[in-house]
Amino acid sequence: MSSPYHNPVLLHESVDGLNIKHDGVYVDVTFGGGGHSKEILKRLGDEGRLFAFDQDEDALQNAIDDGRFQLINQNFRYLKQFLKFYGIRKVDGILADFGVSSHQFDEAERGFSIRFNADLDMRMNRNNELSAYEVVNTYSQEDLASVLYQYGELRNARAMAKTIEASRSDAPIKTTDELKTVLAGFLPKMKENKILAQIYQAIRIEVNQEIEVLKEFLLQVPDMLEKGGRLSMISYHSLEDRLVKRFIRAGKFEGEPEKDFYGNIDVPLKKVGGLIVPSAEEIARNNRARSAKLRIAERL
Repeated sequence: MSSPYHNPVLLHESVDGLNIKHDGVYVDVTFGGGGHSKEILKRLGDEGRLFAFDQDEDALQNAIDDGRFQLINQNFRYLKQFLKFYGIRKVDGILADFGVSSHQFDEAERGFSIRFNADLDMRMNRNNELSAYEVVNTYSQEDLASVLYQYGELRNARAMAKTIEASRSDAPIKTTDELKTVLAGFLPKMKENKILAQIYQAIRIEVNQEIEVLKEFLLQVPDMLEKGGRLSMISYHSLEDRLVKRFIRAGKFEGEPEKDFYGNIDVPLKKVGGLIVPSAEEIARNNRARSAKLRIAERL
């Protein structure tokens, strides 16, 4: 299945992981082009329900005309709040695909892609005040270096931040091409695209608070899932995947798992199967799937 908006990654594997019940209640927290949601609806019976979240207004054009389906135009960090609004306190499964949609990459003016020149934006929700322009032009050198190092895993983040600060003192850096020019000294020809992708990723994560959002979401999951309910999550970079893996294993992001009175590990989730990655055939069809990692967990 594919759509002009987005090719769903690990489609069957991620939906299989939900172990769908015909009359169950499910949530797709990253609706996008609706590929995963359509597959979930195929497997639901008449009594089943599917809720989907997407903060990008462009995704609303993909809303599915189905009485069992409800699209919520919000960030999934508000999962519990908005499901409660619809009278839902527990669900049987949650699916999340944390990648940027093909549509967002392909819309040049959004500023997500290294292929196009565009205003420094990178907002998934264009109503948010913080954009890539503010990050690049108003963050202190120290904060900018921290963003590039933590979220882009760039070893020379301090030198990059210093170069950006020196350039913007003469004139604001307004476009992606201007940013590339400023950082040209850090972009050797053989590695230019790789390093640019790391820079863009770092700024995008900061603009959209992606790590904070992921943590807030995961902390809500145990309360929202019925016993035996499934969580199916696709991540695309090591920062996300480490958080997901750690939360499944320990029920927290730092420190050791909690233990009960008898010393047994007391965690809300257990992993189901091992790490799943796309097949060579899928990567050949959709190159953006190459870094995807799927992890599945079940509520204890």
